[in-house]
Amino acid sequence: MALQLVIGDKNYSSWSLRAALAVELAGVECEEVLVRLYQPDSRVQLLRHSPAGKVPVLLTEQGPVWDSLAIAEYLAECYPEAQLWPQDRQARALARSVCAEMHSGFSALRSHLPMDLARDKALTELPDAAQADIDRICAIWADCRERFATSGNYLFGQASIADAFYAPVAARLRSYHVALPTTAAAYVETIYRWPAFRRWYQAALQEVKG
Repeated sequence: MALQLVIGDKNYSSWSLRAALAVELAGVECEEVLVRLYQPDSRVQLLRHSPAGKVPVLLTEQGPVWDSLAIAEYLAECYPEAQLWPQDRQARALARSVCAEMHSGFSALRSHLPMDLARDKALTELPDAAQADIDRICAIWADCRERFATSGNYLFGQASIADAFYAPVAARLRSYHVALPTTAAAYVETIYRWPAFRRWYQAALQEVKG
């Protein structure tokens, strides 16, 4: 059985995007299974694939793997040659730390700036809590790049799971026209030039157009 990745709408599902980018990094053949979200039967459709009833879900021969962080770790274990995590121990520890922070935090950003790749408009007013999240994210990006991005333009030089996890944030910041420090703005541009992200982005725009 080839791998299958169950995803939600590409324009809106940030967690699906994270898992899809991790699959791309692994370089493994994987079929996408789209379940449209916010439909009357969405929950029923999702429960057919995962006991959690959420996207993303990676379907494997051994059973489903759900949650984007679990999927990323599974892929890193199955395909070590792809080097989904940085090879340096300290860099890898930092990458895991910032991914965990992304996974569990930044609730104000999620609430006030939900992912909408087709959006091209600033908020009338950016709430203080959301700005605090953005400031922290910019600090994370600057720290990772200053310490470990000696071999490329991604957070740890080469594209890794950390970039998969922060790509949807970069997309939010551009979609909502958020003013950024120079280093953060350059990183957002790096994400938008990432071929794997661009494929998802273009598909999302087509999805919205119908």
